[in-house]
Amino acid sequence: MKTLLAPSLSIFLALAQFCTAEWEFFAMDTGTRDGQTRSYEQQAALVKELGFAGIGYTGAGRIPEMLAAVDKHEIKFHPVYNGIEVRDTGVTHSPNLEDAITRLSGRKAIVWLYVGGRRPADPTGTDAPVIAKLQSLADHAAKSNVRLALYPHAGAYADRVQDCVRLAKAAGRRNLGVTFNLCHFLKVDGKDLGKRLEEAAPHLFVVTINGADRDGTGWNTLIQPLDAGTYDVLPVLQKLKDLQWNGPIGLQHYGIRGSARENLARSMSGWKKLLTRLGAQ
Repeated sequence: MKTLLAPSLSIFLALAQFCTAEWEFFAMDTGTRDGQTRSYEQQAALVKELGFAGIGYTGAGRIPEMLAAVDKHEIKFHPVYNGIEVRDTGVTHSPNLEDAITRLSGRKAIVWLYVGGRRPADPTGTDAPVIAKLQSLADHAAKSNVRLALYPHAGAYADRVQDCVRLAKAAGRRNLGVTFNLCHFLKVDGKDLGKRLEEAAPHLFVVTINGADRDGTGWNTLIQPLDAGTYDVLPVLQKLKDLQWNGPIGLQHYGIRGSARENLARSMSGWKKLLTRLGAQ
């Protein structure tokens, strides 16, 4: 006799299959550290315990320690946050960046790159050296099978996802893509979510989300645990699903005070509720 699953169980199993196949949910290290959780090994252990698929790290100088931590706890090594700076004298970056990229060889890793400096009123006169630097870094990264994802950051040269798309298109490297950051999107203008994701989709390597207030202006209102805030994050996931995008999604917790464990647990609970709502559709 064929056993019929209860509707709620059927939804849960279908949802679990979708989520496992499509998105890896990882924690950025902006929210994995506090007075109790400090070392890379402690951070990796915490996100593993709470059910995150991996962790994203900041910096370029301690890659071996980072790798040892994720390997020990059998989680994914998600984007390493770095950047380039656009100055009047040229485009610079950390002296450790290229070596860090090489150390990631064989891991199918992603390196986040914010493009620092002031956003120009007319990029046609300033983009050329930025593009040349991105091409050089992308060519170096390709030797190690590493991808680079431009990271839009409010107040920077590339502070909108459309700025990052412009640069990625101009650079013309297959391993150079972009990131959609919800908090920075809301900080800069918060308009035309669907259009921005559609424009980014052909180049989109990573997405980051968090709780936020619909009319928030400061980071304390634009970056909250996923179970908080008046902004509904569900349309972001709906659009990604409609676009059949299946990359990793990171949790942004920059500046959230209190216990890392408690805050991350709240966001994991919020993530599961979002997935339940998405699956119920």
